[in-house]
Amino acid sequence: MTGIVLILGANGRFGAAAARAFANAGWEVRAATRKGDASSDLRMTSVACDVMDRAAVIRTARGADVIVHAVNPPYHQWAKLMPVQTANVIAAGLSSGATVMVPGNVYTFGENARPILGETDALAPTTRKGRLRVELERAFEDAAKQGLRTIILRGGDFIEAAKTGNWFDSFITNKVQQGKFTYPGRMDVVHAWAYLPDMARAMALLADKRDTLAPFTKIGFEGYSLTGAELQSAVAEAVGKPLKKGSVPWPVLRVIGLFNPLIREVIEMRYLWNTPHRIDGQPLRDLLPEFAPTPLPDAMDEIFAGQHKTAKFEGAVHP
Repeated sequence: MTGIVLILGANGRFGAAAARAFANAGWEVRAATRKGDASSDLRMTSVACDVMDRAAVIRTARGADVIVHAVNPPYHQWAKLMPVQTANVIAAGLSSGATVMVPGNVYTFGENARPILGETDALAPTTRKGRLRVELERAFEDAAKQGLRTIILRGGDFIEAAKTGNWFDSFITNKVQQGKFTYPGRMDVVHAWAYLPDMARAMALLADKRDTLAPFTKIGFEGYSLTGAELQSAVAEAVGKPLKKGSVPWPVLRVIGLFNPLIREVIEMRYLWNTPHRIDGQPLRDLLPEFAPTPLPDAMDEIFAGQHKTAKFEGAVHP
């Protein structure tokens, strides 16, 4: 079951991956950005749409079967922009009758969460950004009472081949060709990662099952659950050389954060690198038994074989 999908934020990390995944699955893709410059892919139609403009979002969503809300403002603008964008997407979903799909993150669980994160766990954020994400999810849950269908697919930090300024490419592996692997936290702590092509592909498969799900559905995408040491080993194998471990200079970042609001927001999420967490992937496996994730060595090979690639990016450091 395919149809028309509107990708909001189609130049962003998740948005670009989702546009490709839905196009590969046979969907008619409307790739929306502020300037209408999303893609030269002939399978997609680029459209201009500012998600801060409710009338524009409603207009662009007409006739869509699914809306992927992949717009992610920079961290320091979340409080100002996210509530407006959420309300506008909800209005567009209610007007068009489309199912809204949202890539979620683990911020909602907070620093004191269980090591295995499940969707029946209490939402207990311990950061400002976590509280904002809870507000977003509850807004969609409330909209289900008005008839809106929403699916939140929750993943960890993004891994992808394109260089988009995320933790993986801009901090951890940006110096691997010089033999250095820079990790932000404890090497023995499990961290949740989402390989973007896989997570986007899972979302496209979920879209086919949207009518069989509850009006408001949250489901976890496990991805790769890796300690820092396991990730270092996988990267070293892919690049074919031993890597010396380095650390992120958090004290220096704290000083920079006094003057740079984005870095200040990044520091707030430091706990994720020292708090063990993985996402419970069993519900998704039960729902999508046909979904085969990319083996970690294959994903690493794809990433480091394509380091020359670049991508447009609109968003923050974390997903």
